Amino acid sequence: MSASAAEVLALLRDSFPVHVGSSTALIVGTDKAAAAIDRKRARKQSDVEPSARKPTLEPLQGADREDLPTTPWEVLGVFARATTLARQGRGRGLAEHWQALRYCQALASSTSGYMTLTEEGQSPELSYRAMQARELGRAFGLAVAERAVRNRFPDHMISTVDAEAVLLAGFARSGSRPTLGARPRPDFFIEAWKPGEPSQLCVATVNGNHQAATKRTSKTDRSAFKQLARASERAEHFHLAEWNTTPCLLMSTELLAKEGITVNAVQAPGHALIPGRPATGPRSADAVLSERAPLYVNAVKVPGTGRQRLQNGFLIPGKDLNWYGQVLARTDAAGHLAFAGAGNEVAQYLTTSQGHKHYAQRTFAGASSVRDAKHDMGSATYVGTDQVFRLNRVRVEAFSGMVDELYELLVDGRVEEYRRRAYELRTTLPRGTTAPDWGPVSFGDDGTVMALRILPERNSGDR
Repeated sequence: MSASAAEVLALLRDSFPVHVGSSTALIVGTDKAAAAIDRKRARKQSDVEPSARKPTLEPLQGADREDLPTTPWEVLGVFARATTLARQGRGRGLAEHWQALRYCQALASSTSGYMTLTEEGQSPELSYRAMQARELGRAFGLAVAERAVRNRFPDHMISTVDAEAVLLAGFARSGSRPTLGARPRPDFFIEAWKPGEPSQLCVATVNGNHQAATKRTSKTDRSAFKQLARASERAEHFHLAEWNTTPCLLMSTELLAKEGITVNAVQAPGHALIPGRPATGPRSADAVLSERAPLYVNAVKVPGTGRQRLQNGFLIPGKDLNWYGQVLARTDAAGHLAFAGAGNEVAQYLTTSQGHKHYAQRTFAGASSVRDAKHDMGSATYVGTDQVFRLNRVRVEAFSGMVDELYELLVDGRVEEYRRRAYELRTTLPRGTTAPDWGPVSFGDDGTVMALRILPERNSGDR
């Protein structure tokens, strides 16, 4: 018997631990999978060189590798916030703006107490299975990655931005529809920032799979090891200022692991800083930016015992670090506005290659999904957008928004002031997994919120 809508919403706000796996054995398995991948490629093309990967991988340390207590709705909130701009504004209807809703009935607690897939979550249609692995894998991987960055910089704010949306500002290939092509790249940039100070940057790759690995599963056949090996390749294709100084978090989520949903995580060490910016002027994030064209082919200089080697990659030159920080902050601002249902106000923060025209011109699907909802939650008033859908025949409202004061600052183009004010408010904003008159709620430190609640049924005569 399927759960009622009320039971589903109650499960979404219950906290369960998510298992985190990070060990030397995980790195050994990843190295073996990487060697097998290289051998397979060499058989297909005799002159192929071994792929460039991060030279050093390490397990997570301390609290970063502990199991993550969280609610299913908080995990889906992390995913929703990070992927708002993933498609540059096209089709912002239910399927795009609210990708997380399709997993409302996919997560619950196992008999061991860990978070796991429900019966429905374990039996998606074949065409849907890869999507579920990719999206839920990203959700859990990002939740673990964001916690790791917060642990390292506890007095900073955290912003997670889709890497493609950022890189399009400088590396887009020319054409009617700008693209990065098939060039390997990380999935997300996680910025730890304080107003007026240099930011810390970490790149993240996140994957998921449905393999139910056993003791008989070889290291070269285990999906998690292969995903981490390929993630190491993708992470190696992005560098700030110089080779191998940017820290990386590589995640592979096993949705059917025996212990419950398990995030396998390794890291590549580094220390990358984005310069601090003034509150105003052409070097602030309030300034409208031009697109640039850094080199990609042979852009990265790799030192060695012999002659210096060159490799392809998304390298942000030292002279462009301030520009990159501006792009990162402005893209994050665009994502916040889009998350709250803003329309053409989003366009001011995006370059042409990033999808400016998709917001400047109201020609995309779901154009009526605009900022037209307002709710008080705790001590804050949130403005945003909502959708109504049916869950087991019951009408449910989904709301996403921002604190009204912060929303207005971004609408006015005041990114630096938004960051200053968001940092001041971070300890005063609502917390918890629910709010009066609501079901599951995901509050963000940045002033965002995503919430669900059951709506009263309409009378048959209502129109």
